[in-house]
Amino acid sequence: MRNELKRALAAGAALLLSPVAACAAGPEAIHAPGNPILADGRYYSTDPAPVVDGDTLWILAGRDEAPADVNDFIMNEWQLLATKDPASGDWLHYPAIAKPQAVFKWAEEGRAYAGQIVKGRDGRFYLYAPVLQAGGNARDRFAIGVAVSDSMTGPWIDAHPSGPIISQTTPVANDIQNIDPTVLIDDDGKVYIYWGTFGQLRGMELAADMVTPKGAEVKVEGLTGFFEAPWLMKRKGVYYMLYAGNRAGPKSDCTPAVYHACIAYGTATSPLGPWTYRGVMLGPVSSTTSHAGAVEFKGRWYMAYHTADAAGGGHFRRSVAVDPIEWDDSVSPPAIRKLIPTRRSQPAPTATRNIAGQATAGASNEPIPVQYWIKALNDGITKASPLPPDTWGTWSPNNPPRQWVEYRFDAPVTVDGARIWFWGDQPAGSGIGVAPPNTWRMEYWDGGWKPVVGPKGFGTEVGAFQDASFAPVTTRCLRAVFDASSAGGTHAAVAVQEWEVLAPSPALPQSGSGHAPPCEAAR
Repeated sequence: MRNELKRALAAGAALLLSPVAACAAGPEAIHAPGNPILADGRYYSTDPAPVVDGDTLWILAGRDEAPADVNDFIMNEWQLLATKDPASGDWLHYPAIAKPQAVFKWAEEGRAYAGQIVKGRDGRFYLYAPVLQAGGNARDRFAIGVAVSDSMTGPWIDAHPSGPIISQTTPVANDIQNIDPTVLIDDDGKVYIYWGTFGQLRGMELAADMVTPKGAEVKVEGLTGFFEAPWLMKRKGVYYMLYAGNRAGPKSDCTPAVYHACIAYGTATSPLGPWTYRGVMLGPVSSTTSHAGAVEFKGRWYMAYHTADAAGGGHFRRSVAVDPIEWDDSVSPPAIRKLIPTRRSQPAPTATRNIAGQATAGASNEPIPVQYWIKALNDGITKASPLPPDTWGTWSPNNPPRQWVEYRFDAPVTVDGARIWFWGDQPAGSGIGVAPPNTWRMEYWDGGWKPVVGPKGFGTEVGAFQDASFAPVTTRCLRAVFDASSAGGTHAAVAVQEWEVLAPSPALPQSGSGHAPPCEAAR
């Protein structure tokens, strides 16, 4: 396998193969000048699980196959990435190394969720995979199977063909969704597995055969905000548990929006805990989900995670990225420094009239409900089928007749137009749900809020930008004010995907501080 990797990387690839050709021809050489590794949109990769074998770093990943604007996890197979040097950007891509129904005869097709490959003490490789169990009377049919292979790339054979090793009925009854397995072989040869999601985390010892459950199932507490995606590892005698957390709120160290996640971690002095929360090591990324794995390779630790940064990417079209981990060994237990995601070089920016990216956003409904995200207002992204955190929104059980969003700039700016993209799940004129506003207008701060002069446009259709223009105004603060759609004495909420404000002439985009002072302090 090592010689095969060397030959493919040395040969390179003058032209990219089609997905079908890549499968038939074996691994494809990829050069990735930064993150994500697979970036052109032909293959999306998700839920990375790194593993080291000799001088090669491998990453097991699922494959997102959802069409654009389909909000569902369409995942039918697992794939592999391999490199001898992450800094080189040279990788081999092995597509379709396994499919659930081909490996586990008791499994249904699809739902190839986050798994992990571990090299056993017998030199063979073990794939721990969550799949949907066919038949049975479990309320939730996700279950964890184990496959074995003499090669990282397969073929994979069910190591427990009688069925899963963990489900809602095996080895003991549980009522959680049994996905996201992570496995560690400890220094003494003992094997431990953790798994879980939706705030439920379980741990257990496995027998030396890597398959048979051994001992009691432990319900894990102490990992603040745990949601899913556990990753168990050990460094210098300390056990670390990385996980996706979504403890949300305006003062959270994890995420302001409940749909998004951070990667947090805890430590323990024994493999089954108890666990102590230690902090956040990766903030929210461009995809709502977050999933990470970390491993030491050639004397340095690396973390693999996924984002929505590939061409055509999204929350259900994610792509694997890798960055080094930095440790703080001056404290006990050693801490993981917060990782700042890197990304491959982007095209040079072009001149634009839109200066919203310089602004600090605010709204009338602060603190913003945790299902929404105020940063969506000026992130430059619009979607045909957004998730709630892709918008700023105002829904509540008792919506008020008027709401507003606000941009605060570090210094005065001159603008003469705007564009806004509304979202709704109810038609205009509704008094429930989320509907386009009855009307909207813009105001600027000049010792008080004043309406813009000569307004034109200001449409209220959803699903496309609505243009507005007005006489030029110089100010540090702007507001878009929305009069809610209403009927029967109740008011619908308002949701906005994007709000652009336009300068009279195009210029290269600039960034603001993100902490512009309140408008009432404007001069």
